[in-house]
Amino acid sequence: MLSYLVEVYLPRSRAHEARTSGHRARTAADKLNTEGLPIRYIRTTYLPDDETCFHHFEADTPDAVEEASRRAALVPIRIVSVIES
Repeated sequence: MLSYLVEVYLPRSRAHEARTSGHRARTAADKLNTEGLPIRYIRTTYLPDDETCFHHFEADTPDAVEEASRRAALVPIRIVSVIES
């Protein structure tokens, strides 16, 4: 599986939503996985100074990440592939 980050704008006034949106993303990924689409939710990272929230997924395709984001009601700015070392 490949790694992807979903970037979402999240103002400081709504910082508490980072954890909630992470739970929704995990639930969406788990449901897709049980439906036969390989995807795994890894973690949420919130950058309050940048007002940006990142949701880290592993999946075979960016389409799977896009579907998980849609089901989790995330409004992504972008979905990007990640190379970790």
